[in-house]
Amino acid sequence: MADRPTETLLDALKSALAAAGEQRLFRAGKLAGLFPGRGGVSAEAAANALRDGLLEITRTEAKGNTIIEWAKLTPRGVEFLHGHESPVRVLHELRDVLRTTRAGLPEWLADIRQSLAALGDRLAADSQRFEGKLDALSQRVDEALRRLEAKGPNLPPGVLAIAPWAPDALAYLDHRRLGGANGDCPLPELFAALAEKHGDVSIGASHEGLRRLQRERVVRLSPFAGTPAELPQPEYAILDGATLLYYATR
Repeated sequence: MADRPTETLLDALKSALAAAGEQRLFRAGKLAGLFPGRGGVSAEAAANALRDGLLEITRTEAKGNTIIEWAKLTPRGVEFLHGHESPVRVLHELRDVLRTTRAGLPEWLADIRQSLAALGDRLAADSQRFEGKLDALSQRVDEALRRLEAKGPNLPPGVLAIAPWAPDALAYLDHRRLGGANGDCPLPELFAALAEKHGDVSIGASHEGLRRLQRERVVRLSPFAGTPAELPQPEYAILDGATLLYYATR
């Protein structure tokens, strides 16, 4: 089980992922924040998040003697959250518990039969039913794990030659969705995630690869809703006629 700082950190990362844009680092009165307070476990968890690059400070605001910090989630934070909340990891843990429970059934039955001989037959019958349910559930978990672990990005021929980073891009979009993120992924965020693993990828190359992935119906690119002047990082937008494509989703 996670310790309290880690639990607090995961809750903060979930909040950052669920809401778009920057948020207060610490809660203040009725004003929401990623962490409940500035002291104790919250302070430790916030320090760990900033130190490890899971959150980044976007701006600070001075109010009297108090410095208010605003932060947003980084691609590394999305990966960290996915690693702790992955359905594959949860299924692995469930399977281990099921196997441990099933392995302990014979010893458990022997102790019960010694102390409650009169109930031996009934307990044996109940145990067989329980064991059958455990076996059925274990089988379902194994099948789910095989499907999840075997599932990879089904990329059309030739895509990897243009975009060798495509599997990591699709994995990031999947991790983001599984983590509960609202809305499509902004292209600056996706490019930052790719740059962590593919330092040589350029913005132009990423645009070419994303266009190809959209033509192959692997991803969908959607436009920016505002005016070009309102784009926060216009260099990441993909020009499609008179439209500026700025978001990607599976």
